[in-house]
Amino acid sequence: MNTKLQNRLKGMVLGQFIGDAVSLGVHWIYNTKDIESAYPDGLLGFEVPAEGHYHAGKQSGDPTHYGYAAWVLLESLTEETFFEAATFGKAFVEKMDPSKGYSGYFDSATRGTLENYKNHLEISIEPYPFQEGSDDDQLATISVLAVLIAFYVARNHGLPEDPADLLEQVEKLTRVRQNNDRAVAYCQAHTRLLLELLAGRDIHSAFHHVEEQLDTEAKLDREVRRKLREAFQLKHKNTIEATDLLGQSCPLICSFPSAVQATAKHNEDFQTAILETARAGGDNAGRSAMIGSWIGARLGVEKLPEDWIQKLNGAPKIFSILEGWGL
Repeated sequence: MNTKLQNRLKGMVLGQFIGDAVSLGVHWIYNTKDIESAYPDGLLGFEVPAEGHYHAGKQSGDPTHYGYAAWVLLESLTEETFFEAATFGKAFVEKMDPSKGYSGYFDSATRGTLENYKNHLEISIEPYPFQEGSDDDQLATISVLAVLIAFYVARNHGLPEDPADLLEQVEKLTRVRQNNDRAVAYCQAHTRLLLELLAGRDIHSAFHHVEEQLDTEAKLDREVRRKLREAFQLKHKNTIEATDLLGQSCPLICSFPSAVQATAKHNEDFQTAILETARAGGDNAGRSAMIGSWIGARLGVEKLPEDWIQKLNGAPKIFSILEGWGL
């Protein structure tokens, strides 16, 4: 594997984790005026959550629940040679169990997945398949996907000529927590986009090439194509205005195009894309995880802001795990 691809893979993974952590303190603040008034000197990123906030108690540089799930996936793959849904699923339900120490936020995908898992244990002696996650179409899986893609590329010593096998693995990962066709469609589109960027395409060419790959006969692929076009039509607007139009909220039908717009608007400027997304409010952490992985894959780890890498708690361990994968 050449050095340029290694740098892009590391940039993709670090970018995802950084994007999530930057927005921690302002995650799910929907009124952008509230963000402005709380930070009159402007957002710098990595703000500490205030008392009463969804992530209160976390420190600057910590992950949201999205980043935490990405950590679980990263660690579950450390000693593996290939991805198995059950391996990640078992690690996830154990790490997210409040009786075993988890005290962070529970999103709907996590609550539903844990409920389905516990219900299965009560009525069946058969192994749980970990493909019956919550019927959820939000950001739970798309915000962790960079980890799986880096693992897959590393274990296969390069980018796949045909993405079919990887896309199948992405579906399996998605259904661990989100047994939902819309979530699968957007996660697979996200995967295609990351593969294009890892191959060296610029942001705009990558998005348009993915649009060409989507199945015009498949309803959800048509939806993704439409959302890509809507995002690019608003590229001239600032990210706060565009996010208000496309959607601040968690469902992928809103969050995905909002992330696309911010990426298209600031495609060579990692920091501006992430900070403008944070300022746009709503589920900014989930959107920033996507954006961070896209621009990180495009630019490579060497172009990510060094001071932000230093602020990311756990960055040395991420580098260590990736190095163990040969990156």
